[in-house]
Amino acid sequence: MSTTPPPQALTPGTQPDGDELTADDGALAWLRALGPNGRRAFAGAFGGYGLDSYDYFTLPLSMVALAAYFGLNSGQTGLFTTVTLVVSAVGGAIAGVFADRVGRVKALMITVVTYAVFTVACGFAPNYETLLVFRALQGLGFGGEWAVGAILVAEYASPKHRGRTLGAVQSSWAVGWALAAVVYTLVFSFLGDDLAWRVMFWTGALPALLVIWVRRRVHDAPEATAVREQNVQKGSFAAIFKPGTADAPGLLRTTVFAGLLSTGVQGGYYTLATWVPTYLKTERGLSVVGTGGYLTFLISGAFLGYLTGGYLTDVLGRKRNIWLFALLSAICILAYTHIPSGANTLLLVLGFPLGFCMSAIFSGFGSYLSELYPTAVRGTGQGFTYNTGRAVGAVFPTLVGFLADSWGVGGALVFGAIGYGIAALALFGLPETRGKELA
Repeated sequence: MSTTPPPQALTPGTQPDGDELTADDGALAWLRALGPNGRRAFAGAFGGYGLDSYDYFTLPLSMVALAAYFGLNSGQTGLFTTVTLVVSAVGGAIAGVFADRVGRVKALMITVVTYAVFTVACGFAPNYETLLVFRALQGLGFGGEWAVGAILVAEYASPKHRGRTLGAVQSSWAVGWALAAVVYTLVFSFLGDDLAWRVMFWTGALPALLVIWVRRRVHDAPEATAVREQNVQKGSFAAIFKPGTADAPGLLRTTVFAGLLSTGVQGGYYTLATWVPTYLKTERGLSVVGTGGYLTFLISGAFLGYLTGGYLTDVLGRKRNIWLFALLSAICILAYTHIPSGANTLLLVLGFPLGFCMSAIFSGFGSYLSELYPTAVRGTGQGFTYNTGRAVGAVFPTLVGFLADSWGVGGALVFGAIGYGIAALALFGLPETRGKELA
C-alpha cells in the first residue's frame, strides 16, 4: 500500500515545490516589481519616449522632400540634425536640473509639451531658415524627455531588474520610429511631396494627449523624492564637476567619461538614423513603399535589440553589454554600406542585425547613467552627459552630409563606426554598477 500523499492542486501564487511566487519570478518579473505607481510611471515614460522618437523621425523621413522643396544640398540638410542635437544638449541639461529641483513628473510634462509644439510649428515654416529655428527649438524638449523619463522609472525599479526595465522603456523608441515610418508611407503615398512633409510635422501634436494622462496619473517615487529634497545640492552643476579628493571621490571623472561614452554611441546611432532613409532612396533607388519595407526590418531589429540588450545588461553587466554591441554595431555598419549594387535582398536582410545592434547598445544607458550619480544630482548628471553626447555626436551626421556629395552617402556612413570605437574606449574610465541600490 502506497504511503505517497495524493497530488494537491496548486493554489494561485504558488510554484510546484510549494514556494510562493515573488516579484522576482517569471519573464515579467521586472514589471511586477515596479508596483502600481511604478507601472504608471513606466507607461508615462514609455509613451513620452515613443512619441519623442516619432517627432524626431518626421525630419529624417521627410529629408528628401524638404531638400527638393527648399533647394538644399546635403550639407544643409545634415545641419537640421546637427542643430536639433546641439540644442538638445541645452534642453537636456535644463530638464535634468528641473527634474532634481521640481520633480521628475513635472519636468517630463514640460519636455513633452515643448517638443510637440515646435514639431507642429515646423510644418508651417515658410523657408529654410525658419524651419531650422523651429527644429532647433524642438530639440529643447527632445533633449530632456529621455533622461527625465529614464530617471523616473529607474527610481521605481529594483536593482536586479533595472537594466531590462529601462531597456523596455528604450524599446518605445523603435515603436515611435515604426509609427513614423507607417505614417510616412501613407502620407507620401497619397499626398504630393510639397504638402506631405508639412502633414508629417503636423501629426507631431499627438503627445499633447499623453501629457493630460501623465498629469493626473503619474507620480515621482516617494523614497527618491524624500532623499532628493533633503539634499541642499540638488540640481547642482557644480556637484557633477567636483573633482575627487583623498576623502571624497567627486563626480568630475564620471561626468567626463560618461559624456565621452554618450558621444560615441550617439554619434554612431544618429549618423545611421539620419542618413539611412536618404541612402536607400538616392543610392539604392528605392521608392517610398520600398524604403518603408527596408525600414521595417531595421526597426524590427531595433525593437528586439532594446529588449535583448536590456536583459543582457543585467546578466553581463553594464560595461560588457556596451562593449559587445559597440563592436557588433561597427561591423554591421561596414557590412551594410559595402553591399554590392543590385544585392538589395541582402541589404534587406542585414537591416535586421544593424537595427538590433545599434539599439541594444542603448539599453543599458538608462540604468547605467542613473547608477553613476546620487539621487540629488541624478537628473543633472544624466541630463548633461547624455545630451552633451548628443551635441558632440551631432558632428557625425553633419560630416556625412558634407562628404556625401563627393564620397556618396554609403561611403560617408562609415564614420558612424568611429563613434562606437570612442564609446568602447570611454568605458575604461567608468566603474561597473550592476546591482547598485540608488541613493
